Amino acid sequence: MKHSLLSLLALALTAAACSSSDPTSTVTTPAPTTNTETFTGTVQVGGVAFNPFTVAQTGTMNVTLTAAGPPPTIWMGVGIGTPSASTCVVTSSNSTPTPAGTTAQLSFSSVAAGPYCVQVYDIGNATGPVTYSVTVAHT
Repeated sequence: MKHSLLSLLALALTAAACSSSDPTSTVTTPAPTTNTETFTGTVQVGGVAFNPFTVAQTGTMNVTLTAAGPPPTIWMGVGIGTPSASTCVVTSSNSTPTPAGTTAQLSFSSVAAGPYCVQVYDIGNATGPVTYSVTVAHT
């Protein structure tokens, strides 16, 4: 009898372990990989500098002018466009005047895969060459 009781208890525990009280299952989709690219350069008085890059898949994009100067408080223009020959074609809706900072100055919720360029330009404040650093984070 003792042996039968232990067998019955083991069978009940095994059955309980195999059953599930939650009939639904959750599938977790991995988050897309964010690619962060950093570009540096110099903008001459009244000038423009740009750097090309490629987005591999449709996703988000954030652009941050992280440093510009001298002086370190100078406002510069920053924009996203498409490369064309030896220029970067940027529309006014894809650019903004801004000082350098740690928060993205331009954010896009859905950009298609393809070639892009980030442009940094003098908005009329430079009195000499301005060095810059800009990051582009895209998924």
